[in-house]
Amino acid sequence: MDAVDAKDPRDDVATAADAYAAAPLLNCLLREVGERVEPNVYRLRASGRLLRVRGSRRPTGPEVHADGAWHPLTHAELVKLTAEELCRHTGLSNSELPAEMLDSRGAVAALLTARAHATAPTDPYLRSEQSLVTGHPHHPAPKARGGGPVAAWLPYAPEAYAAFPLTLLGVREDTVVEEGDTTALDSYGAAPSGYRLLPAHPWQLDLVARELAPAFADGRLVRLGRTPGRVAPTAAIRTVYAPEADHFLKFSLDVRITNDVRRLWRHDLLKLRRTDRAAATAFAELPGGWLSDRGYRTADFAFEELAVLVRDGLGAHLAPGATPLLAAALTEDFDGNPLDRTTDPGAWWEAYLRAVVPPALGAFHDHGVVLEAHLQNTVIAVDTDGTPAQALFRDAEGVKLVPDVTRAAGWERLVYCLVVNNLLEIAEAVAERHPSVHLWPAARRELARHRRIPEIAGLLASPALPGKTNLLLRWTGADGADARYLPLRNPLRGA
Repeated sequence: MDAVDAKDPRDDVATAADAYAAAPLLNCLLREVGERVEPNVYRLRASGRLLRVRGSRRPTGPEVHADGAWHPLTHAELVKLTAEELCRHTGLSNSELPAEMLDSRGAVAALLTARAHATAPTDPYLRSEQSLVTGHPHHPAPKARGGGPVAAWLPYAPEAYAAFPLTLLGVREDTVVEEGDTTALDSYGAAPSGYRLLPAHPWQLDLVARELAPAFADGRLVRLGRTPGRVAPTAAIRTVYAPEADHFLKFSLDVRITNDVRRLWRHDLLKLRRTDRAAATAFAELPGGWLSDRGYRTADFAFEELAVLVRDGLGAHLAPGATPLLAAALTEDFDGNPLDRTTDPGAWWEAYLRAVVPPALGAFHDHGVVLEAHLQNTVIAVDTDGTPAQALFRDAEGVKLVPDVTRAAGWERLVYCLVVNNLLEIAEAVAERHPSVHLWPAARRELARHRRIPEIAGLLASPALPGKTNLLLRWTGADGADARYLPLRNPLRGA
């Protein structure tokens, strides 16, 4: 395994935090503005400087070549070098992103310390959701928490094995806005006459306290205490799972996490039911399952700030005897990762392909539904042997519909999410454990079974796949939804 994965974080928190934070930043830097000149050595295009790293999937130990020798870089020095390179590469300056990179590394250190003194959930699904210490493997600051003090966000951090009660609010009835099925929210307590119940995320309430102060003062909002039970934050941070009720709640969170401030934006909520119905209709005819975003409730005076969305739980969608796991967790270490015990990696990979590929392609071609089928939106259910048996997909907010987007744009997005962000990452995690296994011929065969889709032939023949440029996107201040891609070598071609 790569060095960052093999290291026990408790050995040296500072060193481990540097390694965890450097890996995704290096992935971005080397992919987006570098070129390989020899194994593990890259030239940065704008400056011509040489960087050497250890490992491949999670590179670490960066060194820069200067004065005839290699010099190791701390994470802070790597951030400085990255900023200098991007200034030259784009002609633009940016003080915000370097601060986010440093914040991300500081958050990792806090998370590693907390994990060393906390107990992981006994439920394997929750362990998988709360395992992502590295996080997005191709983002320069995947663990940034908005630059706020650790004490403000750590109690709600999935990576720290958090679980917490929700704050209960009463919203005056004449100000309530809701759409879809929100009955699950009323199970959390009782509201006084003239009010409706609204569970709220405690961190979000702290973040928007000033904006909400007038509503508390004039009685549009009242505090009703806290829920007696606790919810567990998932990898998405602002989405929590209520195990006993078996449903998810998704909140606004006025914090930038990866590319976006994580509010439930009005424009997304207003089209949510149409998007969710389209996905649910598609999955009525497809293998796998769709975790429906049933409905939302909020207040008209704080539409985005207080919005809460109800999502299906897992139980009604799971095959009998299957254990759900977050697909993203398969690329990181956690107790219960089926990749650690598989004895037939080729068969495991083929089962993963059969579970994930057909529903994603069928939704696109037969129903015009472009799933955001990346690893954080894919739950893979495994049988008692740890073999993938079923895929569940989620997050209507990220779904696109044809013809709202062109078919070509939808296909590019699907290929990025499904092949680059999902299959490529899982394949690398399998290959890291079993380097002698050839995985891409099986992926090519699975995709070729869907040749009725016109775009498949082009995908199998193309020399390149679309790789999202998260580092350049953030450096240039582009909107998080404004995906920009660069060509990556396509391992399907000629596999």
